[in-house]
Amino acid sequence: MLNHYYNRFTKKGLLLNSLFLIALSSYGQSANVRGVIKDTTGKGIVGVTIRVKGGVETVQTDSQGNFSIQASPGSTLIITSVGFQEKQITVGQQANLDIALVPAENVLEELVVVGYGSQKRSDITGSVASVPKDRLSKIPVNNVMQAIQGAVSNVTVSQASSIPGDAPSAQVRGRNSINANSEPYIVVDGIPLSRTDGSINDINPNDIESVEVLKDPSAVAIYGVNGSNGVILITTKRGISGKPSIRYSGYGGVENVAHILEPVSGEELLKRYAEYARITNTSLYNGGPVRNQYEYDNYANGVTTDWLDAVMQTGVVQNHNVSLSGGSENAKYFVSGDYLNQKGVLLGYNYKRYSFRTNTDFKATKYLSLGTSSFIVAHNRDGGRANMLQAAAMSPYARMYNEDGSLTQYPMYSEQLWSNPLLPTTLDPQRRQFNISLNGYAELNFGELYKPLAGLKYKLNAGYSYVPVRNNEYEGESVYNFAGLGRITNRETQSYTIENILTYNKDFGKHHIDFTGLYAAKSKYWQEAIATGEVFPNDALGWGNLGAASTQKVSSTADLYRSISQMGRLNYAYDSRYMLTLTVRRDGASVFGRNNKYGAFPSAAAAWNIHNESFMRNTKHIVSNLKWRISYGLSGNEAIGIYQTQFLMNSNPMAMNGLSTTALNIRTLMGNDNLQWEKTKGLNTGIDFRLLNNRISGSIDVYKSSTYDMLLKQLLPKLTGFVDVYSNMGKLQNTGVDLTLNTKNIVKDQFNWSSTLVFSRNKNKITEVYGNGKEDLGNRWFIGQPIGVIYDYTKVGIWQEDEIASGANKGWDDAAQAGDLKLADLNADGKIDDGDRSVLGQTVPQWTAGLTNTFSYKAFTLNVFINTVQGALRNNPQIGGASDEMGRRSTPAALGYWTPENKSNEWRSLGNHSNIHGYGFPSNASFTRLKDVTLSYTMPQQLVEKIGVQGLTVYASGRNLYTWTNWLGWDPEARDITRGSTNDAINYPMVRTYVLGVNLSF
Repeated sequence: MLNHYYNRFTKKGLLLNSLFLIALSSYGQSANVRGVIKDTTGKGIVGVTIRVKGGVETVQTDSQGNFSIQASPGSTLIITSVGFQEKQITVGQQANLDIALVPAENVLEELVVVGYGSQKRSDITGSVASVPKDRLSKIPVNNVMQAIQGAVSNVTVSQASSIPGDAPSAQVRGRNSINANSEPYIVVDGIPLSRTDGSINDINPNDIESVEVLKDPSAVAIYGVNGSNGVILITTKRGISGKPSIRYSGYGGVENVAHILEPVSGEELLKRYAEYARITNTSLYNGGPVRNQYEYDNYANGVTTDWLDAVMQTGVVQNHNVSLSGGSENAKYFVSGDYLNQKGVLLGYNYKRYSFRTNTDFKATKYLSLGTSSFIVAHNRDGGRANMLQAAAMSPYARMYNEDGSLTQYPMYSEQLWSNPLLPTTLDPQRRQFNISLNGYAELNFGELYKPLAGLKYKLNAGYSYVPVRNNEYEGESVYNFAGLGRITNRETQSYTIENILTYNKDFGKHHIDFTGLYAAKSKYWQEAIATGEVFPNDALGWGNLGAASTQKVSSTADLYRSISQMGRLNYAYDSRYMLTLTVRRDGASVFGRNNKYGAFPSAAAAWNIHNESFMRNTKHIVSNLKWRISYGLSGNEAIGIYQTQFLMNSNPMAMNGLSTTALNIRTLMGNDNLQWEKTKGLNTGIDFRLLNNRISGSIDVYKSSTYDMLLKQLLPKLTGFVDVYSNMGKLQNTGVDLTLNTKNIVKDQFNWSSTLVFSRNKNKITEVYGNGKEDLGNRWFIGQPIGVIYDYTKVGIWQEDEIASGANKGWDDAAQAGDLKLADLNADGKIDDGDRSVLGQTVPQWTAGLTNTFSYKAFTLNVFINTVQGALRNNPQIGGASDEMGRRSTPAALGYWTPENKSNEWRSLGNHSNIHGYGFPSNASFTRLKDVTLSYTMPQQLVEKIGVQGLTVYASGRNLYTWTNWLGWDPEARDITRGSTNDAINYPMVRTYVLGVNLSF
């Protein structure tokens, strides 16, 4: 019609018509629309999703809030971000958009994963903590527990081992059981990782979208018997509609020992040798000044060796992750591959991890959705490892090599207690572990089939995991095993989970209800086979031909665990003010006897959104959120292994009539068909708050839990034919407080400073052991005391010569000599014995805290995190073991000793008699640590586009930078295993890490 108009009334109609069509054409063409998205304070928002309405074009903002998208004038941009109200913008002729998002009401509309679904934060009645996004995305860590450490109140993460590939341990609100594993239950994308023999190291941190921690009885009740120690829910990233997005995240850096416990110098060691010889009335080798032959030769030739330096090296770590995501409205995908390579600070400690993940979501029809969450990961810990404990014990005059260039077996020969710490590096053991997890879901929306059923959904979750482990090792002539010893260990675990989940959501005016029903089954099959060969003709084939060994031995074992669960949860909310949650779960497990396989665990919780009351309307600028919560519930714990309630027989080989036969004998552990679940009932109350236009926010929770019917071994009279039996007895109590406080200290156009403080205090005590009022001295279980305590003598000083001469020790410690420990005679009975021991402290911290400060200036962000652990007491093996073996090893330079001249009242003498009562030298293990510092720079969008990418961030980060502590040792947190104990060959120091990294998106 317009064309006809121009043709009739304009002589130049043809020309104008062409120009008009060109204008219309250009109006419909896509243009590059740029912009920045900010919050109400003017700060750019990272991760905002911008989508062209009716199209597939989707992008996200960088860390400064910048974005660039192809959109034609007149089209609509839909802008969404968690915690903010959705906004729609019509594209005009403007070149750059400056968009401000308004927070969702108190950021309470965001969905939070709570187990078998999600809820609006405003509707949550339990204690659910979310790990800050910055800890997940901006801290280069090898596993997610390192990011959680110190960032969530009352979640204690301990890095007892810095060995590459070792995962930290965690506790939520203390220990709720004496025998049971105290680790929280970990669920990834709805499928349990715990109790499958999988590790948190199996989950690549780059793949994680969010982490929630369920802590109180109501929040964990939905997991029943699995939730007694808290639950950690991990949600991995998934695809979003739009063009494919490629992201690369990588970092590389170096590691060194955070603190070296320096050994004594050669000169000082000679003084200690001389004092040891004097006080023990022994002679030195060949007249001195050293004790052993090899030491004498090196001393005479002026040769010394720094043994710690010999086993240490500069560690190197690198991580590379590539992900691809995208899709349409009906099919979305997220695929990632990750490679981690870590060379440890001790020779031979190497770790490689290869992982691949694929998450998919398909909308097959309008009523049926399907998806997968599957991954495969391979761990490689191959290599012979240097022994740090042996290295720390070596005299600087010890001999490293023989004349033929081979390593000596005993560097301090004729001393044969300590062997060469480098000998294990000549071996080449294989340590391999895999995890293949295939998980999927199917969800049926009944409301799309029949409108009256709107809100009703059924979801099938299914997961299968296969975890094989292979360890191959061979010892031969290189470690002075001239006969040869080979061993192959194969273990595997196969687990499956099937969950049927029915949900229903409905709103009736101001009323809202949602119901979740569950029927689930789990199975775990485990088996192990060990083949050993001894006495080989040579070392050529190693473990490759155990059949060549003269002596061969094969053993195997297997077990099967099964469980069935039913659960129902009802949430009710009225006018977003009053909320109620009722949950009951019934679990049955094969580990219990035939009479008590099932247990029911109910809970109830209520919450009140006070800020939504009419009397709070005029305080919105002061109090934007104020919610009170209370919950009470019961959870369970298995606390025993498989087949522990059954009457079983052991098989043993024996000779009879000149033939080898197999004999059966009854197991010393008696079965118990009536054994019940260990139970924990808990009460939690808390307040969530946001004040002063969200400048201050946080939560505080106070809780108390009681565990009863604990599963403990009870000794039996010998006439029964058994030694012990598992019985329900004993009680335990936990009380504590959680505090999280977030503050926006400075909010300016170009500079911002925010802080997060978390504080946790937990008091654990045993209220009953065996039901007869008696305590268990052997296990250190005392009524009124925590589970882990230091029970020992009280040290009051060192016996001096004048005290011994005057007889001051008589009627106190009659056998004491000058230089011996002086211990308190607490019961005043004139002797030092077990009656003088008392509880000196607890091995777990009394309180912990973490402080994170984040500073941002233009494109730069500085994140500083400090955590502290206070009130922990540990026996110090460096003080105890080193002095007890003084005459046979080197010792730390910080370790002093008594002599008649210095008359120390702190350090005992070097005599073997100086600690005849076995005092453990408990020491304060409290510390404050500068845990990590990260400085990042995000390139402005204008510069990024010039190099053809969507976003670019570079950063430098340091971890474990400095520790303030009075602990004498390698580190107050790291384990320190003494000689002769299990795993004494894998002592490993705490490490300090420096990395440079880059995050790049296309």
